[in-house]
Amino acid sequence: MSWKAERPSTTRRFRRSDRSRGSGPGGLKVTAAGAVVGLIVAIPGAAGAAIAAPAAPRSTAPTTAAAPDIPVANVKAHLGQLQSIATANGGNRAHGRPGYRASLDYIKGKLDAAGFTTTVQQFTTSGTTGYNLIADWPGGDPNQILMTGAHLDSVSAGPGINDNGSGSAAVLENALAVARAAAKPAKHLRFGWWGAEELGMRGSQYYVSKLTATERAKFSGYLNFDMVGSPNPGYFVYDDDRTIEGVFKDYYASVNIPTEIETEGDGRSDHAPFKNAGIAVGGLFSGADYTKTAAQAQKWGGTAGQPFDRCYHRSCDTSSNINDTALDRNSDAIAHAVWTLGVGSTTPPGGTVFENTDDVQIPDAGAAVTSSVTVSGRTGNAPSALQVGVDIKHTYRGDLAIDLVGPSGRAYRLKNSSGSDSAANVITTYTVDASAETANGTWQLRVQDLGPQDTGYIDSWKLTF
Repeated sequence: MSWKAERPSTTRRFRRSDRSRGSGPGGLKVTAAGAVVGLIVAIPGAAGAAIAAPAAPRSTAPTTAAAPDIPVANVKAHLGQLQSIATANGGNRAHGRPGYRASLDYIKGKLDAAGFTTTVQQFTTSGTTGYNLIADWPGGDPNQILMTGAHLDSVSAGPGINDNGSGSAAVLENALAVARAAAKPAKHLRFGWWGAEELGMRGSQYYVSKLTATERAKFSGYLNFDMVGSPNPGYFVYDDDRTIEGVFKDYYASVNIPTEIETEGDGRSDHAPFKNAGIAVGGLFSGADYTKTAAQAQKWGGTAGQPFDRCYHRSCDTSSNINDTALDRNSDAIAHAVWTLGVGSTTPPGGTVFENTDDVQIPDAGAAVTSSVTVSGRTGNAPSALQVGVDIKHTYRGDLAIDLVGPSGRAYRLKNSSGSDSAANVITTYTVDASAETANGTWQLRVQDLGPQDTGYIDSWKLTF
């Protein structure tokens, strides 16, 4: 992250400052990919709850492709290579130094071998030639570009393994995951590694400045990852675009990790030139030289009163300056965003969808409401990976607690309420182990608004068998 850009003098406020942070009642056991694996909770009395009529089944329909798990060992292997490059080139990978170009060549070689079309863009700053690396995956709508990027340079004082080898390696492994999946994305996927960020985002500024107005209009979003493996980590989400913010918060809610709005890096990384050009931006950050508070240490672990990264912009930012858990979680969150926002929809082979598209209003801080789907024509029990697609429109989704209720009356918690989740809408797919349920019967989506001031409605929901 660049120290050249001005730090924010104040932090951004939450939309409702009177909200306390924390999750709603009840535990949630999930896999790393966000699959709910069988939490059963009691159903409060249904008296007075609004109920939508059951819906008939329909034929196979699109469902969102699941993001792959990103092997953290692979990400760490890339970091090991970047460390070796720095060690062999004067201890750093800074702009204008041989370690930077060697880092770019390493990443380019991986992408070329995987089938990407790569371009090295040259620019000049501080009297020295700099380089950006751009990689395009074939296919996808050329008029809808989702770009994912990270700066590749370090400061001259050290190898820059967290800042920003971590972001660069995580983005690289996600790009390689796209290739391994032979993805046929809905949107065109582009990846970028920026030079001279530590001099004031010079590489990304140059790239954006060369885009025509027509080219800029094709971008559906830019995702930025700068420092995602801090040794005393926090989990911070950019709040610049509510849709992108919501995608990241969905992922972290699915693995029961609380997040906070990112403020330390405002305007100090490569998302800023894109945002200034009118392109929607988002991203993740695990913290730099700000101090972790006691409250943050309580919910995330780590050491209160110490920086998130004590080696920020120092020679000790080596391969030992990485928290593997944060690196793993953030790498998987990147995959979730790329697949959700860019790869898009696939048709499940042989899947049968049962859907209810009737709107159900959700009263503010009121009683729970339900929407029903009747499943018929199945044999045996429901699958262990039942797909529950949810589309709820709501102006403050942190208010909402959501359950799937099976034909037996058992409830499977999909989402807890959270006072710190200020994004709008819940539009996602949950994976539920419903194998204890008989497939046929009436299933319900049960939603309750537990906070004041905001309302919304169930737009639609579906079960895919």
